[in-house]
Amino acid sequence: MTTTLTKPPAEESKKSRRPKAARAGGTLHAGPIGYAILILFTIGSLFPLVWTAIAASRDNQRLAESPPPFWFGSGLFDKLEIAWTDANLGEAFLNTTIVAGISAVTIVVLSTIAGFAFAKLRFRGRGALMLIVIGTMLVPPQLSVIPLYMMVAKLDWSDQLQAVILPSLVSAFGVFFMRQYLLQALPDEIIEAARVDGASSWRVVWHVVFPAARPAMAVLGMLMFVQTWNDFLWPFLVLTQNGSPTVQVAVAGLGRGYTPDQSLIMAGALLGTLPLLVVFAIFGKQIVGGIMQGAVKG
Repeated sequence: MTTTLTKPPAEESKKSRRPKAARAGGTLHAGPIGYAILILFTIGSLFPLVWTAIAASRDNQRLAESPPPFWFGSGLFDKLEIAWTDANLGEAFLNTTIVAGISAVTIVVLSTIAGFAFAKLRFRGRGALMLIVIGTMLVPPQLSVIPLYMMVAKLDWSDQLQAVILPSLVSAFGVFFMRQYLLQALPDEIIEAARVDGASSWRVVWHVVFPAARPAMAVLGMLMFVQTWNDFLWPFLVLTQNGSPTVQVAVAGLGRGYTPDQSLIMAGALLGTLPLLVVFAIFGKQIVGGIMQGAVKG
C-alpha cells in the first residue's frame, strides 16, 4: 500500500501567486508606477542642463523677463562660438584634462596601495594612522589655502599647472574608500596563497590587489576626475585667464563688465560640462558594471 504526499492548498496557492521571473531566477520588470517615478527623476536631473542650454540661447533682456523662457532661442551656437573664442576654452580643456587625468590616476594608484595596507596588513599603529587619515577629511579645505599659496609662492609655481596638480595627488577619501572595499572584496586566503607561492608584497599588489580592486578603482577614478575637473577655488587663486587656465578659471572670465552677459556665461558653463557627459556616456556602463561586480564579490 502506497501513500502520496500532497502539499497543503495554502502553500500551493502562495507558490502560484509568485511571479514567474522570481521563481525562475529571471529579471523582474518594473511596473507602470516604477517607470513613472524613473521618468520624473530623469526629467528633474536633466532640467538644470536643459535650462543652461536655453539660457545660453537667449539674451539678458529675455532672461530678465517674467515668466522666463522655457524653449531654445536662435542664438545658441553663436554664443557657444563666442564663449569658446573669448575664454580660450581649447587650451583650458587641454590643461584641465592634464590636471584631472594625472590627479585621478595618482589618487587611484596610491589609494589602492594604502587601502590594501590598512585593510590587510598588520603593523603597529595601523588604527591610529587610519583615524588620522579619516580626521583629515573633517578639516575644511579652505583652511589649507593660505599655507598652500605660501608654498607655491616660494617654489615660484604661480600660474603653472604643477601648482594645481601637486595638492591633488592624494586623497583621504580615496584611501578610506579603497580600504572599505578591499576589506570585503579581497579574501585573506588569496593573499596567503600568493605568499606561499613566494610572491613579494609588491607582486601581491600588482597581481592580486589591483585585479580584485579594479571595479572600485574605476569608480574612484571617475569621482576624482569629475571632482578635479569641477574644482574652482584653488585653480582660481594660483592660475590666471591669460596664463594656463583650467576650464573653471576660463569660464569665470566670461561675461565681465558692468552688466555681465548671463547667456555667455551659461554658454561657457555648458561647454565646460559637455566633456564630463561624454566621458560618462562612454564609460558609465563599465563603471556601473564594476559597482555591481564589486557588490557580488562582497
